[in-house]
Amino acid sequence: MQQLSLLIVMLAALIIPIIMARFKVSSIPTAIAEILTGIILGKSFFNIVNPNWTLNFLSSLGVIMLMFLSGMEINFDLFRKTPGKKRDSKSPVIMASQVFGLIVVSSFVIALIISRLHLFSDILLATIIFSTVALGVVIATLKEKDILQKPVGQTLLLTAVLGEVVPMLALTFYASINGGNAKRLGLIVFLFLAAFFLLWRFKQPFIWFNKISKSTTQLDIRLAFFLIFALVTIAETVGAENILGAFLAGMVMKLLEPSEATEDRLNSIGYGFLIPFFFIMTGDRLDLKNLFANHQALALIPILVIGFLLAKSPTMFIYRRRFKPRNSFAGSFLVATTITLVLPTLQVARNLHAITGAQSDAFTLAAVIVCIIAPIVFNSMYKLEKSDLIKQKVNFIGTNTLTVPISQQLYKNWYDVRMVTDNENNFKTYNSQVKHLEYLPKLDAEALEQGGYFDCDIVVGFLNDHKSARLAQIAKEHGVKRVIASQNNPRLDPKDISALREKGIEIFNSFNVQSSVLRALIESPLILQMLTDTEAGLYEATVLNSRYTGRELHTLPFVNNITISRIFRKRKPIDPHGDTIIEYGDHILFTGDRKAAEEVREALRGVN
Repeated sequence: MQQLSLLIVMLAALIIPIIMARFKVSSIPTAIAEILTGIILGKSFFNIVNPNWTLNFLSSLGVIMLMFLSGMEINFDLFRKTPGKKRDSKSPVIMASQVFGLIVVSSFVIALIISRLHLFSDILLATIIFSTVALGVVIATLKEKDILQKPVGQTLLLTAVLGEVVPMLALTFYASINGGNAKRLGLIVFLFLAAFFLLWRFKQPFIWFNKISKSTTQLDIRLAFFLIFALVTIAETVGAENILGAFLAGMVMKLLEPSEATEDRLNSIGYGFLIPFFFIMTGDRLDLKNLFANHQALALIPILVIGFLLAKSPTMFIYRRRFKPRNSFAGSFLVATTITLVLPTLQVARNLHAITGAQSDAFTLAAVIVCIIAPIVFNSMYKLEKSDLIKQKVNFIGTNTLTVPISQQLYKNWYDVRMVTDNENNFKTYNSQVKHLEYLPKLDAEALEQGGYFDCDIVVGFLNDHKSARLAQIAKEHGVKRVIASQNNPRLDPKDISALREKGIEIFNSFNVQSSVLRALIESPLILQMLTDTEAGLYEATVLNSRYTGRELHTLPFVNNITISRIFRKRKPIDPHGDTIIEYGDHILFTGDRKAAEEVREALRGVN
């Protein structure tokens, strides 16, 4: 019978996404569908799946893997303050911190009201539960909207990160105090020290692992599971929750900067095998028959649903400082999703006898209901704003007959473009042609910093060579991702050019560009036609859409409409083959019809 239950759960995990795809059910998260399936298969209805040691073990591994992958989803770049820049009060970090602080206050108020109504007496536990946010569900929803890397996506993501990390720490303290292990709370410091030690110990070896790893060794995956079980073991030893150890392991793995392929394999193991056991068995353990027989617990469900929504509803007032009212309302609904941490929290509470089985089932069912409602409301309410359509911020330092028409073309293609010049004649000439052109008589680092010209994705410097090189280095020091500097003086020392390139600065030399095109024209007469043809041309696209990462080249839906000539990965060229795995950040050079090429570029960038 145990083997049959295992087979049924595995069959359900296989069929659920197939059915959802067949009937185009995209508004409900897969995790919720798995819980609902578990309810149908469990004691609440057909009772054909009985919990046993194997299923409980796989379910425990599932929640550990879920917490690990949640830790890997954190973008630590969002927390880094760029040197020389003041933190904007509307930045994702500050707004998310303010939002979560408001969530904690409102959660405490709701927990207090429920306690006064004699529906649930443990105020601290209720506050923890109401303040949680389902990071996995939020990430999946934002990815489907292709706004994860946009300002609103980053703000909602950081809110969800805080809504998972802070309650998790609070749960650890709660379990230690109520479990009689308050004296061991100081030992939790060793868990964080162990995480720092593992990060320091494997930072350099991990680079070497990637070089020697083979398909039969998969050293990166072995290291990931070593980190999981090492920190989970330490967490349980010092009296912390194992999910905290798993979450820290995910953060350590993220800081090791794994490749997109590594993340995809870990996601495959987690979401493809282990995590479905956790969600299905969660639904299987729900006893709705006893819940419906318990009138007090049954009356608790609508109150808890309202409580989950009200705890997050005040967040819209902070979101409105930067986003439209409609999207602020939608965002407040999305962060109301609360299932991934609620379930382990309830498990801890049951182990401590701090909650009855009926109350636990009521909280779980209320969380499931909210997780069904919230993404549906968000998907139906959210409308793309201009900031969501903008691809990148590009700032030109210097104006001439080359940069002005390029800026005009970029602006039409939804780039946020600004230009600045210290040449008054150029300013008067081009001011009417460029939408955002500013004149600065003294064009130095201080003036550019005050004007916010380093707050962008790309800086393009077209001044005299020495000044362009100096400002390019300053831009890099201010954290600009890409810096392009013009260097056309043949007298410049090649060592200086090499030094700039070593700092990650891209050099534009018009003579080299012209000579390269001329040589290519002589060697391949069709090259000029290919570059200037209005119907077909040479294009470049950066892979920013996670939908296409981790896939082999031949599986891309548009590969038959273009010809891919080269892939640049971390500035190194790769000859493309049909089985080449696409990674996030790859620069793809291709030729094709202009219309088809633009569609491909937008798809890879995540615009459409």
